[in-house]
Amino acid sequence: MDFAERITRVEPSATIAISNLAAELEADGVDVVDLSVGEPDFDTPENIKDAAKAAMDAGNTGYTPSDGIPELKDAIVEKLHDDGLTQYGSENVIVTPGGKQALYEVFQSLIDDGDEVCLLDPAWVSYEAMVKLAGGSLARVDTAAHDFDLEPALDDLAATVSDETELLVINSPGNPHGSIYSDAALEGVRDLAVEHDITVISDEIYKEITYDGREATSLGALDGMEDRTITLNGFSKAYAMTGWRLGYFAGPEELVEQAGKLHSHSVTCAVNFVQHAGVEALRNVDESIEEMRAAFEQRRDMLVDLFAEYGKEIPEPEGAFYVMLPVDGDDQAWAEEAVEEAHVATVPGSPFGTPGYVRLSYAASRERLREGVERLAEADLL
Repeated sequence: MDFAERITRVEPSATIAISNLAAELEADGVDVVDLSVGEPDFDTPENIKDAAKAAMDAGNTGYTPSDGIPELKDAIVEKLHDDGLTQYGSENVIVTPGGKQALYEVFQSLIDDGDEVCLLDPAWVSYEAMVKLAGGSLARVDTAAHDFDLEPALDDLAATVSDETELLVINSPGNPHGSIYSDAALEGVRDLAVEHDITVISDEIYKEITYDGREATSLGALDGMEDRTITLNGFSKAYAMTGWRLGYFAGPEELVEQAGKLHSHSVTCAVNFVQHAGVEALRNVDESIEEMRAAFEQRRDMLVDLFAEYGKEIPEPEGAFYVMLPVDGDDQAWAEEAVEEAHVATVPGSPFGTPGYVRLSYAASRERLREGVERLAEADLL
């Protein structure tokens, strides 16, 4: 077949590739400690499942308004207002089948061939793929030298963006680094965005998963960013709803109007009864979120201490549920050896724009995390 040029621009997901390799080993009876996928190991809270069942029983199984049911959009707007994003009303929101779809629609709606998009490395692998699918070009700023802290990298960001930059992507707390960008860092982003008339995506999918009493500031709540920020979030991470596929984005009305055309001609709408479950998630699961967040924090502390015992100092994540482990040599080869020899699945840092690291997810039990580190040590990979 003669494939479209746009699809040849991208590579398969590095996360999925390692997971597939782990799955092949497991099919052969090998026990693999899989620390590669960012999926909470908790079950979806019961009241969310009950809300979905009740919605199905009530007949909510057909199409909904393309941009989402009013009840869910209202609940999303309430959350956004709680986060200081008072510029958004229901007319500013599109509900999507997962956060990835929200991102895809935004990139496709804003980026033309050759438009520059700036990423902060390490950056989630799908950002690059989505930019390439839209025909955009990439500018990148490395934060690894600063332990993934954006504030000391602001000079590098200022030297990278220009009046030619169409879009900047901010992810805080971030995947794969777990850093929460300080208010000073975000104010620096704001100043550059205003100076160069840059639109900014604020990917806040991990906003509810923060540690040590920290909170992540929503970029769009800063003065001057109300009309140039697109805020994205979803239900997969904080609510343990990865398979439910529910997300959303909020932005200026003109973006919602244009992205809505792509949305209606592709996915039509998010699943009806899942949207009703989303209302329950936003309004009635604070206790469950706190239980999961506390468990992730304990696991982070344990993992940092375990690596320290083997002489590996790692930047301590402030949110999300990933650590970036520095490794010797080629990180892709290291990750392949880890899964093939130690039977521990990780993700190489190069696809995130940060060679010399691998990403480990601690969305796994404390026992499996400990076993994974011990296996890596026994294989002389630490």
